[in-house]
Amino acid sequence: MSDKIKVILVDDHAVVRAGFRMLLSAEANIDVIAEAERGEAACQLYLEQQPDVMVLDLSMPGIGGLESIRRICNRDSGAKILVFSVHDEMVYVDRAMNAGAKGYITKNSAPDILVTAIQKIAAGEIYIEHALMKNMPAQASETDYQTIVDSLSAREFDVFLLLAKGFTGHKIADELCLGYKTVANYGTRIRSKLNVSSVAELAHIAMVLGVMKN
Repeated sequence: MSDKIKVILVDDHAVVRAGFRMLLSAEANIDVIAEAERGEAACQLYLEQQPDVMVLDLSMPGIGGLESIRRICNRDSGAKILVFSVHDEMVYVDRAMNAGAKGYITKNSAPDILVTAIQKIAAGEIYIEHALMKNMPAQASETDYQTIVDSLSAREFDVFLLLAKGFTGHKIADELCLGYKTVANYGTRIRSKLNVSSVAELAHIAMVLGVMKN
């Protein structure tokens, strides 16, 4: 990526934001263009600044992180939001990804993971911290998942990959020139076959099988 990745930092602790900014300032291809301490300000800043990636905490005063993600993604389906949270439980990962986030890492992660996550998400990929995915309940073995994915039709596989990347049903419909209801039916069928219910689980399976890199 030739141009710098424009980043907005959202966290209610000024010290945390200062730490983020210092870390990211050492990266030649990342530029922190703005900061916010509340979700309401984050939504406004996103519209004004149009960042490449927004790094956002979940636990903040006001509307909070999850509602901020929903509002931003409702206005811009292509928004790239990375959650950076103290919460490492999968329920938070699922809720954030289902709200529209494109990535999730914890504040306990190594500093280079934040940089990697921003770069991956800016490039259009999904990024979930590997340690978090290890906590995901194993409902089937890798071999079982491979067998199921191999049995998907070509169109089902296309939908599976786009769902795993965090695309909305409407965006997938546009991408594949299909009707929204058709995409929704494919999605229901794919989730049923894989016995999963969330974007995070689909992304995990895609990464485990090597069809989508982490």
